[in-house]
Amino acid sequence: MSGITEGNTTATPPGPVAMETADIVVVVVYLLLVMVVGIWASMRANGSTVGGYFLAGRSMTWWPIGASLMSSNIGSGAFIGLAGTAAAGGIAVSGFELNAAWVLVALGWIFVPVYVAAGVVTMPEYLAKRFGGRRIRMYMSVLSLVLYIFTKLSTDLFSGALFIKVSFGWNLYMSTAILLLITCVYTVAGGLSAVIYTDAFQTVIMVGGAFTLMFIAFSKVGWYEGLTEVYMASVPTATVANTTCHLPRHDAFHMFRDPLTSDLPWPGLIFGLTIIATWVWCTDQVIVQRSLAARSLSHAKGGSVFGGYLKVLPMFFIVMPGMISRALFPDEVACAEPAVCQRVCGTPVGCSNIAYPKLVVELMPVGVRGLMLAVMFASLLSSLTSIFNSSATIFTLDLYRQARPAASEMELMIVGRLFILVLVVVSILWIPIIQSANSGKLFEYAQSVVSFLAPPITAVFVLAIFWPRINEPVSHSSPSGSWRLSASHFPRVRACQGAFWGLMAGLAVGLVRMILEFSHEVPACGQPDLRPSLLTRVHYLYFAVLLMALSLAVMVAVSLATPPIPDKHLHRLTWWSRHSTSPRVDLGADPATRPFSDSDPAHPPERPPAPLWRRAVLRLCGLSGASSDVPVARGDASTTRNFLKEAPLWRNVCNVNALLLLVINVFLWGYYA
Repeated sequence: MSGITEGNTTATPPGPVAMETADIVVVVVYLLLVMVVGIWASMRANGSTVGGYFLAGRSMTWWPIGASLMSSNIGSGAFIGLAGTAAAGGIAVSGFELNAAWVLVALGWIFVPVYVAAGVVTMPEYLAKRFGGRRIRMYMSVLSLVLYIFTKLSTDLFSGALFIKVSFGWNLYMSTAILLLITCVYTVAGGLSAVIYTDAFQTVIMVGGAFTLMFIAFSKVGWYEGLTEVYMASVPTATVANTTCHLPRHDAFHMFRDPLTSDLPWPGLIFGLTIIATWVWCTDQVIVQRSLAARSLSHAKGGSVFGGYLKVLPMFFIVMPGMISRALFPDEVACAEPAVCQRVCGTPVGCSNIAYPKLVVELMPVGVRGLMLAVMFASLLSSLTSIFNSSATIFTLDLYRQARPAASEMELMIVGRLFILVLVVVSILWIPIIQSANSGKLFEYAQSVVSFLAPPITAVFVLAIFWPRINEPVSHSSPSGSWRLSASHFPRVRACQGAFWGLMAGLAVGLVRMILEFSHEVPACGQPDLRPSLLTRVHYLYFAVLLMALSLAVMVAVSLATPPIPDKHLHRLTWWSRHSTSPRVDLGADPATRPFSDSDPAHPPERPPAPLWRRAVLRLCGLSGASSDVPVARGDASTTRNFLKEAPLWRNVCNVNALLLLVINVFLWGYYA
């Protein structure tokens, strides 16, 4: 074999293990418990109204919100991707988890008060109220759905399927389809309430099982001190001559790495990652929707802090076990020779993604192995339910309702449920395509796509909240229903306005980089790198910083060159006006759109009883029962005052815990710097 250092090249993939009776019992009990929790939450939830279905009636407390924030973000893609990246490159990937604490505090203390004061259910709806018109709302809605399907949904489905196949040899198509159908039952019926409560339950399973594997794995290498030694010696037997790709990184146990030559340069990890994390935690519907379901600002803050505490844990129960897997099984997990990697995991670029399932197969005893399968099911189901519910919210309220402004509340509820069914079908059809994906690039693929598309979104939200001067043309509906540009608010309207054209400039540049990225293959070990210098010299986290700066510059320059939005349209839409008591005139409001409540809840109109078959179907779908929902999106001064009002005791408890969380976070950054 030319160019290959000979040795024991008999590395084999982690073969599937036979499921023992105890393992099967654990998995069945887990699935039954999930169904019980989901059905219980569906029965107690009011799914007959927009507020009950999409925002859980704004009745959630801090602990299920925080647990749901954690589990909706830590899907099966995180277990496979984080552990695999750590096996290949070391501990620096923990920055993706630790960085979340800062932006979660920003979510609870800065972003949520503005969103609630604005009276919105979705993030595209906030931009529509802030800037008027429909084009930003439509753009954000479509882009969000595309990102959910091609990054989050793809990553989680592939990772969950990979774990099932590698660890247990089950049929990917059938097992994933069954999980999707189980998810569909309580997500369709119970809405966000069922999603949050099942997320909270699955967080317990996820953390408990992952810590069990972590302790077993650490005991095999002599705990942390032993890991620092055996990891640095984890060199595969088969290597490529005159290369170093088979060697562990010399900075594997450091968070802050060389700004020019490392895999995760420290300026990118601090600044670029913060830009991406702000989009994920403060402007993405999947995350923000949970905080909007809080019964008060104190509970929203408490959920953010609790979620921040939980986000510290993956550094220990995902990242470090991934490194342990390489230390224990270097010939498989750390393979460098393309032919060996192809034989081990089916891809020549590396097999680090099998790090976590390899640990499960080799280390977990009977019974506990079933618990780890339940952990992967929990991470997969929790992320899928979050994506399904938030996608249905965006589609129903930001796309369907704009196309049918006179739609009744019952119609919106039915459409939201049907869209979840469509997503389930799309997910099942997507499985064969995902199976053929290149698993060696999965984690980097998801992160890089976000860095190419998310910075302009972060820029527009930051400016919308903190800079009242940013503007956008306003579209109004004419009596005939057509949309036109109104000059009543902007006497000197010009074609270019800041918010939209800043988004467009960022999108154009981001798409250029993304096309270049995915049209050039990453070379295998020992092969020359012929990619353009834009790819090899500008890390994707650096590109996120540059793209953010470009978007901000365009938005600021164009906004300053065009008329501002009058103050009467900005009450309770910015950080500075969140406490305003003045009435707001919404930009671009459509008079044809019905309010969310079709009747006065205190005096509902009398209707003849529905046929038995219809009542049964409605009960099955969670659409029966009297409405007891609070107003969803009033955005008036009284709603704002009630939500933002905090008891001094709980305000201080939240503030102290937020400070403690940030202190712990800074300590971990510094200790591993």
